[in-house]
Amino acid sequence: MTQSSKKPSLYFICTVAALGGLLFGYDWVVIGGAKPFYEAFFGIADNPVMQGIAMTTANIGCLLGAMLAGALADRYGRRPLLIMAAVLFLTSALATGAFNDFTAFNIARLWGGIGIGLASALSPMYIAEVAPADKRGKLVSLNQMTIVLGILAAQIVNMLLAHDTTDASAIASSWNGLWGWRWMFWAESVPAATFLILSFLIPESPRYLAMKAESTKEQKGTRLAGLSELFTKKYSRVLVLGLVIAVFQQWCGTNVIFNYAQEIFVAAGFDVNMMFINIVITGIANVAFTFVAIFTVERWGRRRLMLIGAGGLGLIYLTLGFCYYMHVTGFLMVLLVVLAISCYAMTLGPITWVLLSEIFPDRIRGIAMAVCTFALWTGCCTLSFTFPSLNRALGTYGTFWIYSGVCLCSFLYLLRYCPETKGKRLEEK
Repeated sequence: MTQSSKKPSLYFICTVAALGGLLFGYDWVVIGGAKPFYEAFFGIADNPVMQGIAMTTANIGCLLGAMLAGALADRYGRRPLLIMAAVLFLTSALATGAFNDFTAFNIARLWGGIGIGLASALSPMYIAEVAPADKRGKLVSLNQMTIVLGILAAQIVNMLLAHDTTDASAIASSWNGLWGWRWMFWAESVPAATFLILSFLIPESPRYLAMKAESTKEQKGTRLAGLSELFTKKYSRVLVLGLVIAVFQQWCGTNVIFNYAQEIFVAAGFDVNMMFINIVITGIANVAFTFVAIFTVERWGRRRLMLIGAGGLGLIYLTLGFCYYMHVTGFLMVLLVVLAISCYAMTLGPITWVLLSEIFPDRIRGIAMAVCTFALWTGCCTLSFTFPSLNRALGTYGTFWIYSGVCLCSFLYLLRYCPETKGKRLEEK
């Protein structure tokens, strides 16, 4: 571990691994900006079920990728799976924008989702395994930084590519409806190709090599655990904790702001043009407060930041729901949305991945990370699919009150069960 802790090589390989997070962020959010245009092109603008399917297809792919990540990473290594994820990102970006058929469009999104599922499990795990204990929190948070940079990049690309959208009735036949949404997806191919090339330049995780060779003093005679062993009583408590943390990161509701920005901001009184500007504002806040997480994770600790996130979001969503109920529009609504994004960015967004990479012992980390990431993307699927229907049935205010209740219940759970892992060696878990 000492050789891989030298700053130049350590930060280079962690940055390359974190490019998986950048593509994860871009691929996951680009669809939100493209949404008004591909919905008009495919004729689903007034069909909430089809809208939910289009938004959820990639998340189903994430489930498949996460399900495969643990077993494949333990069998073939972390590095080959990162390369595979890069290939999936690249091919999906090119194919999604090329298809004119709604079914083919969703298949391409599914393909890219598998890449997201692989990268979301492997990038933080790889970084945690190459990083020394005193830098692990910051370096794993670097993965979240690249995720939010990918989100911001997608938001800026969407805004720059979208031509004037004041005439909603003409979207289907406009440049946006015919070509704009395609270029939003195609733009991802540039960072995807970069990730693919650089992935060949990083080494395999030393912890993975040590476990496979059974050659370190601490791990002499160990073998990698399988799924059946993970679900034994010995690991039940830590597994439940990981599953709750993973699902809560999605069910807290923040990600609907990115994926359903049109509905969120239109309900707050903004047109589609202002929607893109507001989306970029939230993206900038997302990046800025992820920096706060990087510089506080080793000082404040993981537990405190998770509690701040759960409690803070619960109160913000309670207020946001009340404002929607009272038909408040304008600047105050943008401010509340930015506060929610900022709170999430400095707490639940990055710290979830830090905790998931730290709470499991070496023996079960690969398979446990895969199971928890699978649970996370299950939460994401249900969140994305149900929002259009919830929003129509309960109104935007009722939907955010539900998210507020989830956050406040999670605060109580984390207060009781969430440990502090700051500064501990991975072998101590």
